[in-house]
Parts: sequence; C-alpha cells; structure tokens
Amino acid sequence: MLKVGLTGGIGSGKSLVAKLFSLLEVPIYESDQRAKWLIEHHETIISEIKELLGDEAYNKEGKYNKEFVSKAVFQNKDLLKKLNQIVHPRVGQDFEDWLIVQNAPFVIKEAAIMNRNAGLDKIIVVDSPKELKIKRLLIRDTHRNLTEIENILANQKSPEEFLEMADFVINNDEKSLLIPQVLEIYKKLIS
Repeated sequence: MLKVGLTGGIGSGKSLVAKLFSLLEVPIYESDQRAKWLIEHHETIISEIKELLGDEAYNKEGKYNKEFVSKAVFQNKDLLKKLNQIVHPRVGQDFEDWLIVQNAPFVIKEAAIMNRNAGLDKIIVVDSPKELKIKRLLIRDTHRNLTEIENILANQKSPEEFLEMADFVINNDEKSLLIPQVLEIYKKLIS
C-alpha cells in the first residue's frame, strides 16, 4: 500500500482536495484533525503543552485554547518549534496505528506540515497564490485578522519549498479545475 502525503500552505485547499480523493474511496488520514483530537485527549500532550505555554493553553473545561496558543506560537518561532516537537511525533504514531487497519491501493495523509523524509512514498502539493489564500482565510477564519494570517503564512514553508518536495502538484487557483487534476493523479497512483 502506497502512503501518499497531501500538503500545501494554509488556505491552499488541502481539505477540499482530500474530500475529492475520499469520494474516490481513498482512505484519508487528516493529520490536523487528529492532532486537535490528541491535543485535547492525550494526557502527556496536555501536560507538556501546559508546561511549555502555561495553564492558559487550556480553558477551565479542559478545552484547548487555540486562540491563546496561536497568538503565542506564531509570534515566536522557538515556541512553535517546541509545540510541534510535542505534537507531531504523537500524530506520526497515531498515523502508523491507523495504517494497520487500512486496505486500499493507497492512503493519503493530509498535513500542513510535511517533509520529504516523512516516510511517505509520494507527495501531492496543493498550490495556490498567496493573495487567494489570504482571501479564503479572511472568509473562513473570521476570528483572525490580516496580520495574524500573514504571520501564519510567514511561519510555513514557502511555495518554493512546498513545490520542491512535490511528486504531484494540484493548482488550486481561480483558473484551474480540481477534479481533472485529482482524477489524473488517482489514475497514476492506482496503476
């Protein structure tokens, strides 16, 4: 079974592309969703995040205080790196556990943060112009302002870094059709 990564910067359209692959019955591991679940349910992660960022990282009900954490880490690259070192290895293990029960020609691991040496056979990058990503994020993430969105984009890989690791690129701009691109990659991956 092939392990295929699906990545791209925030607002690029990874989730939409993953949804299209899921309609083709490709199992999708949504790293960001699993990370959110683990952050609220994995006792070691909770303890280590509180140690790193303080008790304010979680509210009184024990829910992750995403706004507080986002503001803290996206203004401090060192804190962001430490937070990623807490969460990402556990998400990686969760993915490996998930793989055991999958039965398909290939699976997709969707993740905003991905590296060429992540143990994946192929990587699909969803590419969108920066202006379009910002426009989408201002509509989707109404709790964020333009400065916060630009800080998040600045802390992610550059478009060139994403494209450098790509085996396949899906252009998600206002001119390109997604479905034909997804179908073409799907056919290549099952052949």
